[in-house]
Order: sequence, then C-alpha cells, then structure tokens
Amino acid sequence: MTNEMKALVKARPEPGLWMETRPVPEIGPDDVLIRINKTGICGTDIHIWNWDDWAQRTVPVPLVTGHEFAGEIVEIGKNVEGLSIGQRCSGEGHLIGKTSRQSRSGKFHLDPETRGIGVNEPGAFAQYLRLPAFNVVSLPDAIDDEIGAILDPLGNAVHTALSFDLIGEDVLITGAGPIGIMAAAVARHVGARHVVITDINQARLDLAAQVADVVPVNVATTDLRSVYPSLKMAQGFDVGMEMSGSQQALDQMVEHMVMGGRIAMLGIPPGKSPVDWSRIVFKAITIKGVYGREIFETWYKMIAMLENGLDIRRVITHRFAVDQFVAGFDAMRSGLSGKVVLDWG
Repeated sequence: MTNEMKALVKARPEPGLWMETRPVPEIGPDDVLIRINKTGICGTDIHIWNWDDWAQRTVPVPLVTGHEFAGEIVEIGKNVEGLSIGQRCSGEGHLIGKTSRQSRSGKFHLDPETRGIGVNEPGAFAQYLRLPAFNVVSLPDAIDDEIGAILDPLGNAVHTALSFDLIGEDVLITGAGPIGIMAAAVARHVGARHVVITDINQARLDLAAQVADVVPVNVATTDLRSVYPSLKMAQGFDVGMEMSGSQQALDQMVEHMVMGGRIAMLGIPPGKSPVDWSRIVFKAITIKGVYGREIFETWYKMIAMLENGLDIRRVITHRFAVDQFVAGFDAMRSGLSGKVVLDWG
C-alpha cells in the first residue's frame, strides 16, 4: 500500500479547502485503517469551508476535515478483535474519553471530553482514515456505501425523532434541511399520524415531499394553522422537532404545540436568543436538547430501520467525484441541495 494519500485539508485560516497529498495515517494497537469509498458533505463542513467564527474558534489548522463516510477496513491493530480486513463499515465520528462519569455509566454520547474527527482530529475527507476500533460500525449488505456515507446525519435525525414516543402522534418539524427531511421519514416510519414540515425554502420543501409522506408548509406564504382542518387537528401538535436553528421557528413551534407538548431541539440558534419562557411554562412544554447520536443505540436502530423499509436515498441530490469537490461544496452551500456525496474511488 502506498504511504501517501489524497486529502481535503483546511490548510489555511481562510475560506476554502485544498486537495493535498498527506501521509497515510499510522494506526495504533486499538485502531483500524479504513480505505474511504464515499463521504458526505455536512453542514459542519460548510462552516469549516466558510471559516466562520465557530470554525475559527474550533478547528486547528492544518487539518484533514470530513466526518461522514463509508469504506472498508484495510489494516487492523494488534489488540483489535471482532473486525476483519475487507469488512465494509462506517463509524461514529465522536471520539470519547473513558474517565468521565457519563462514559463510565455507558452514556458515551454525553462525554464532555468528546472530540470530533474532521473537526478536532484528522477526518474522513481522505483516501484513508485511522479510527479507534471501538468507533467502527459494520455495514450489512443491505446498506451500500452511498447510504453508509450519510449514516452520521441520519443518526442525528433518528436520535431527534426517537426522543419521544411518536406512535399515533401529530408531529411538527421546523427546518427542511437534509436532517429535518430524514427525521420526517423516520417519524412516518415509526408510526406518527401526521408529519408537517415547515421552511421558507420551497426547493427543500419540495424535496421533503419526495422523500417522505409529509405535509410541507412554506410559512413565508402559508399560515401553519390553515393545515389543521384537513389533518383533523383540533389543538396543535403533540411532538415538535426543531431542526432549523431559527428563533422564529422555535417561537412558532411553541405556539402550535398542544398543552404538555414535547420538543426535541437539534437546531442551534446563532448566539443568544430571547425566549418567552412563560409561554413554555404555562403550556407545560418539555424541551430536550439533542446532540449527535446515542452511542451506539442510535446506530442499531437506524440500521434496523434501513433494513426494514426506511428509504432515505432520495435525500441525496448530488453526487461528485472527489476531484470535483468544489462543485460539491458549491451545491451544498447553495441551500438548494439535499445531501451531497463525494466518491473517492
């Protein structure tokens, strides 16, 4: 195997990424080396490309970026058991510590020492990735590399969607980005009665309607309450999923929840936002913050759902060879795409 590889690198503290030649990572006794076949471009990658305030505070330069991937194992550390060379896999991109109370009690996704591949540590926008064997998730034959490359964001959607019981419930999702759309598909798959998804981006609402059996509402032109009669809804929504990071969307969601409604919040509003807490208290609303995926319960559940009828392939709208990565990032940055997948073959 060659000692060098192609990689997309945040090489300079300015907007953009650069294709460079880097050494193939050396693995430790508890690691595996994965040959990358496909990667997904994430909203986090767009922040890094744009070099916004968050990226400047968070990302060391230079760094190989990227954290959504599928590939196959080509080398195994001497202490690794249960994995084999040639095995197809994806992986959990959150690298956890082992000493916190959260980790020691098995709540790995809450570990305060977590570091992210492609954000704090060398990532998957490369021909090869070093990953702790603990983080490897094997892919069954039913899940190809294209879907395997977007399991990370699907996991965000699954974690959010399964935060509350959805069976027979009316669900409101604010934000029709790829994760919001996948959350809508998950909600319908597990038995929600109605799923309404809102946005002001009509292209993404149209995509949501193609991916899942949902009611898309452009709140820039349509009063959300106008959909109540056709859905036989008297009071509002039972469960909300806030995926947009918009304070206006959260305010609207609170307004349209039933008494005792439950909200799972994945979207991150920029900076500090005013919140009408009295409205939340008097409606007895529960709000749960959602971060990443439950390690590894979310992975088990989403793989099982994909093997049993959950279809999210149409959320992938653009596919590029990795040498066309600039076009891939342009598509993602346009705000008009679904998921964008890069082929490293």
